[in-house]
Amino acid sequence: HWRSLDKPYTFELLKIQEKLYAFGVTGVHEAGVYRWQVNLLKRLVQQNRLSMDVYAMLIATEENYQFAKQNGLISLKNLRVRSFKLYMDGALGSSGALLKAPYADQHGHTGLQLTSEAGLSMWIERCLALGYQLNTHAIGDRGNQLVLTAYKRTYEQNPDHRWRIEHAQVVDPADLHFFGDYAIFPSVQPTHATSDQDWAENRLGKNRMKGAYAYRSLYNQFGMLALGTDFPVEEINPFLTLRAAVFRRDKNDYPKNGFFVEEGLDLNTALKGMTIWAAYANFEEQEKGSIEVGKFADFIILDKNIMEVEGSEIPKIKIEETYIGCIKVK
Repeated sequence: HWRSLDKPYTFELLKIQEKLYAFGVTGVHEAGVYRWQVNLLKRLVQQNRLSMDVYAMLIATEENYQFAKQNGLISLKNLRVRSFKLYMDGALGSSGALLKAPYADQHGHTGLQLTSEAGLSMWIERCLALGYQLNTHAIGDRGNQLVLTAYKRTYEQNPDHRWRIEHAQVVDPADLHFFGDYAIFPSVQPTHATSDQDWAENRLGKNRMKGAYAYRSLYNQFGMLALGTDFPVEEINPFLTLRAAVFRRDKNDYPKNGFFVEEGLDLNTALKGMTIWAAYANFEEQEKGSIEVGKFADFIILDKNIMEVEGSEIPKIKIEETYIGCIKVK
């Protein structure tokens, strides 16, 4: 019945594409699609209606696995499909993140494990066999520990695997070394830190906050980070993401001194996390992510020099023009 959704999905996708152009976004990591959605994206790309770069992750289902077996790695103009998205646990806001010890505000509750260890092992073997990347949602310290230890054998087979943990939101400091030791790529969304700041410590307790939203620590381990907005959960505006990453302040510029500001990034590092390192996380660093000879000319023109703007002013920067492949799209 997916054909009945074709027109409304197309209409919404193209509307979102225009909105993204207005914010200077030239490409997205689409973290979870079904095979019929891949086919829709392919048609829009072939019709030259979808010009934005899309790196789409298949949701880890049996149907999608069979689709990947039949189609292999998909590369069509600006569309790439070569990864799976798996869910290890739930969200911290709903007390679904899987923790090693009970929630500080819920006696005896440790969260939800959405994929068994056997299921995780199965998807690791499947992805290794297909040559696909595995990107696993892990929020809690126990969820992250399970994924980190399971990914270890991936490194032993392929040191340049670039497999990702999506969010890596609460990591036991004792487990941080896995990112560096086994080349596990942290893909994080900095506005989660500023959105959650009012209640995160109540859920986790003071001691567990040492490994929460720890972007500087993750960067120090792996040497790279992929930074995203996580829209539509958070806002599309990537400049809010940059401010949260560097100054650890929310859209209301709160708190003044930053939320656990010691885990903030410098602006140059944050910009790399949204450009060249994001491209590296997608195996596209030879094509995109920086202005260099031989790469696609994807760039934006701003009304101010972002390196000279104070933190509170970053989200006020205006996008004058957006280019994809040297073609003006906004």
